[in-house]
Amino acid sequence: MFLVGAMVGVALSVWLCGVGEKVLSAKDPGSIVFDEIAAIPICFIGWIAIHIWKADAFPSPEYFFSKQHILPTLGVFAAFRFFDVLKPWPVRQSQSLPGGWGVTVDDTLAAVYVNVVVLAVLFITGYR
Repeated sequence: MFLVGAMVGVALSVWLCGVGEKVLSAKDPGSIVFDEIAAIPICFIGWIAIHIWKADAFPSPEYFFSKQHILPTLGVFAAFRFFDVLKPWPVRQSQSLPGGWGVTVDDTLAAVYVNVVVLAVLFITGYR
């Protein structure tokens, strides 16, 4: 259900951000933030997958805000903002896609970079 929700969020973002660009007559206006909102759950897919693999259970939302996990959760958010601002290849190039695609895909790709970092950290630390 989490993956379905994430995919629906991305699809809604493409549509809503495309409409927002038309209404505001601007390319990726800063006042449109649904693309970031849709991308945040994607940032956690790797962590959730490893948790399911290790614990054989989907983590509750409280898991990410527990005393033990609040700093890593904030780290995931900070990493997302870092990649969203830095825009490494192909994040920056994806902004040239038409309409809501260009608005949403760059944030989705930044979330993929976050997953690479999260999975590397989890591997290095042995996932506690």
